[in-house]
Amino acid sequence: MIAGTVDAKSVRETLAGFGDKVISGEQITREEAAWLFGLEKTADIFDLLAVANRVREHFKGNKVHLCSIVNVKAGGCSENCRFCAQSAAYPTESPRYGLVDIPPVLEAASEAQANGVTALGLVAAWKGLEEGPILDSICERLDELKKAGKARPDASLGIIKNPRVAEKLKSAGLECYNHNLESSSRYYDKVCTTHTYDDRVQTIKHLKKAGIKICSGGILGMGETREDRCELALALRDLGVNIVPINILNPIAGTPMATEVKDPIQPMEVLKTIACFRLILPRQEIMVAGGRTVNLRDLQSMIFMAGASALMVGNYLTTLNQTVEKDLQMLRDLGLDPKWDKHGFSDQEPQTMTTVG
Repeated sequence: MIAGTVDAKSVRETLAGFGDKVISGEQITREEAAWLFGLEKTADIFDLLAVANRVREHFKGNKVHLCSIVNVKAGGCSENCRFCAQSAAYPTESPRYGLVDIPPVLEAASEAQANGVTALGLVAAWKGLEEGPILDSICERLDELKKAGKARPDASLGIIKNPRVAEKLKSAGLECYNHNLESSSRYYDKVCTTHTYDDRVQTIKHLKKAGIKICSGGILGMGETREDRCELALALRDLGVNIVPINILNPIAGTPMATEVKDPIQPMEVLKTIACFRLILPRQEIMVAGGRTVNLRDLQSMIFMAGASALMVGNYLTTLNQTVEKDLQMLRDLGLDPKWDKHGFSDQEPQTMTTVG
């Protein structure tokens, strides 16, 4: 039971107990999760990171899952996600182009393979996919990517309302689909109003039913509360996702959040959040993705102590990352191994809950 104020020793003992509980196969309760997100003192956060690191090592060893993305259709998106430079609703300098041909996709796969990257995600700026010529073109690119065998075929293609679309993507070779919940259900209408949180949840359910692995997480620092971050982690646990990308808002000029978000999230709060996600989602790959260079600065390497087991490398959709070479050197310096079976996700599948205690 978590209640009231506890002294430093009690905090350390409580955190150690959570680590033992998770390693033994039990789950963090909703009340325990809320307490973790509420930790304030730097010393307590470092104790939390140490526990999260132990949990990461127990479930993941020293392996780090690397993935990268290629923008196969850029800009002009009809949705109004308030953080996104690719929305047609906002005056940004984001590039715009139509669906790219197969050769650039295969070139990106070759580059991924050369850098030891496990997966290549095809990302398109549009609302979603329906049956028709565009779906057929995407399936052709997935099929060619699978045949090349250089990187695992992943994708992030928006909302899917028709389960037959998910089935066709699976048949084309898609192994993992990224579709972030972004934030809590309570906060989602502050992020986007042209589709709903439930649309995203239903998309994930269609894909899971088709046998496709799920990559789903969110963005920190959009003005949400710690309670929202906690609810996001618990919702992802309920859905039984496989990979959990944690992005940190990098405000882009022209987007609403560039002016709406006054106080950027601080590095220690980001690290604490990663650690909380690790304890709530111990078997999943916790991947740190967009915004880490800008927001974490010199603390980037601490994401692994905080429990991260995966990393997005290479440039993002509309912003730059540090070089892949620098990321690989960081992993070597930490004694971590980026080599990973490109068709593997984890040695243990995540547990799915129907209720949260």
